Amino acid sequence: MLDFCVIGTGISGSTIAKLLNQKFSVNVYDKAKGIGGRSSFKRLNGKIGFDHGLQYLSPRSLKFKRFTKELTRKKILKFWGGNHKFLNKSVKKKNKHIKLIGVNGNNDISKYQLKNIKCYHQYELSKINRLNKVWNLQFQNGQVIKSKNLIVSIPFPQCKKLLSKFVRTSLFKNKVIMNSSLTVLLMTNKTSNNYSSYFTNDKILGWVSNENSKKRFTYNKDLWVLQSTFEYGKKNIDNYKNKKTYFTKILLNRFKNITKIKISKIYFTHIHGWKYSSNSKPLKSESYWDRKIGLGICGDWFGGPRLEDGWLSANNLFKKIVGKK
Repeated sequence: MLDFCVIGTGISGSTIAKLLNQKFSVNVYDKAKGIGGRSSFKRLNGKIGFDHGLQYLSPRSLKFKRFTKELTRKKILKFWGGNHKFLNKSVKKKNKHIKLIGVNGNNDISKYQLKNIKCYHQYELSKINRLNKVWNLQFQNGQVIKSKNLIVSIPFPQCKKLLSKFVRTSLFKNKVIMNSSLTVLLMTNKTSNNYSSYFTNDKILGWVSNENSKKRFTYNKDLWVLQSTFEYGKKNIDNYKNKKTYFTKILLNRFKNITKIKISKIYFTHIHGWKYSSNSKPLKSESYWDRKIGLGICGDWFGGPRLEDGWLSANNLFKKIVGKK
């Protein structure tokens, strides 16, 4: 029987799985087709593709700086150079703000951490029971997995729905409001654009990334990621699927107006809604661990909106599990 079952392959899930795998048997399950959670990479052909969610890392804590420095040395991460256009008037520009990205895609960290661990994809957890001190996990594909301990690393609303009857503290009484955004992936003709990204001052389109500038591939077309503001995402996240063409055009037109880039041909578009993108308000705890029943919870929503917060949450949980905290 498994020592630990981990739900989620994002930064917190992959981090806690790698740490636990040093001492225990661990399997990881995710409802998506690939690894990475909100740092997923949408691959078109070979190395050509888009950073679908997370755009880059900018380490703040000393621990995470050390971690990313090591991954940069191992050529898992690299610096994203070029000219980044800062247009936002409500945020102060940081001159020492660095941007780190995955060498092949921003899910490279999760891939690296899970390379020696069994991962099962398209496994969406639907029901949890605990019988005779063993977790019985039922997935939508009909599979049932048994494990001594359970670690859940998924967005707060989904976590609350699955685990409310097992969590004995006030964790789920917290008001966690997850930010939402709409993201358009776009392939156009090769343009004369000289910027790697645009951090805008717009109420609809918040961010533009030129994927070619990340120098993972050479291509005769330009690839772009257009991300809405959280305000616009919150307003439209629940109905965008019924009007995909409409919302794609809205973001595309804002992109053209803000950047003044001449688009003569569009080869590909795809729109995706990130309903649980991030939590901007940190909780008082970094993770949850109930030793009596072997239940752990970690995620970036404990600490705030950054991927780094998910990594710190997983490390905090591991210390609780092995008795160092």
